[in-house]
Amino acid sequence: MTALEELRVELDRIDDQIVALYEQRMNICEKVGEYKIQNGRKVFDRQRENCKLQDVESKVSTEFNKKGIRELYEQLMSMSRKLQYQQLVQAGALGRLPFIEVDALETGNARIVFPGTEGAYSQAATKHYFGDNCNSFYVRTFRDAMEAIEEGAADYAVLPIENSTAGSVDEMYDLLVEFENYIVGETIIPITHTLSGLPGTELKDIERVYSKGVALMQAGRFLDEHADWQQISVANTAIAAKKILEEQDKSQAAVCSAYAAKVHGLTILKENINDDPDNSTRFIVVTNQKIFLKNAQKISICFELPHTSGSLYHLLSHFIYNDLNMTRIESRPMEGRNWEYRFFIDFEGNLADAAVKNAIRGLREESRNMRILGNY
Repeated sequence: MTALEELRVELDRIDDQIVALYEQRMNICEKVGEYKIQNGRKVFDRQRENCKLQDVESKVSTEFNKKGIRELYEQLMSMSRKLQYQQLVQAGALGRLPFIEVDALETGNARIVFPGTEGAYSQAATKHYFGDNCNSFYVRTFRDAMEAIEEGAADYAVLPIENSTAGSVDEMYDLLVEFENYIVGETIIPITHTLSGLPGTELKDIERVYSKGVALMQAGRFLDEHADWQQISVANTAIAAKKILEEQDKSQAAVCSAYAAKVHGLTILKENINDDPDNSTRFIVVTNQKIFLKNAQKISICFELPHTSGSLYHLLSHFIYNDLNMTRIESRPMEGRNWEYRFFIDFEGNLADAAVKNAIRGLREESRNMRILGNY
């Protein structure tokens, strides 16, 4: 044999020993899990694990090996925890999550709030989810809508959380943390902008165009063809349409939906002015009740992590070990705590599933301030 082949044979021999020792270790970990269940002990013992990591680091000779052995034992202890979380599930020790399962949302006499004004895309989303005859009303801001359901003035709120071209609505993530409200549904609607003005207006009359800043950006190519028009940002597209109607000035136009133009009696001067013809927005349906639909298949959570090496990596492993598909991750800086972040994650599953309970137990024990934002 060549020297390389001889070395590989030696590595295989050592690996066989490592595999056998790994199984021995996991058998002992299983017994540790049984003891913890019987005696009501927590799975995650941060102080014990830190001491163990310091101990194994002290037993190797080089800095490279110190980092390597630490990473190896972090993984071994993570595997042990996941095994013990599974034992808790099997023993029924995880209990029920504080959410009530329902067959359907109660919408018969529900009051639904949306931000903006008549004709807003959020109103279109409200009608798309709850039907054209739903009992809805509008408020000025996202915060006003969240306050309305928290205080009981409304049963549900319909709020934008993500646009296919502009990305996430950061304010909504912050509000989901601030308020004790929960996501129970979602709906996606196409965003198709028009240029609309007063009846009789022509393109040559226009001097100023009003809309939400994001909408102006999404219609950028069309507006760039009219560089002499002043672009002015307002709170949302429907408010822009309402402004044109109220001020009765043919030198002004709005970038808004065809629905908003119709509601406010405007004429569509140019249709489909989006840069991206497939532009759409995802809206969430929020309530102040801790409920989830029996057939819900998506879960949103958030948690906090310190700005330390590997902290997010170890948390995300709970999805892998429980065969859960993570569909989205966002991060937001935490106010007053430099270089620390709150993470928002969507993943597939139902709160009644054992794998979900298992993953959430691990996430809750190993992160800070973990919250379930909804199952829908």
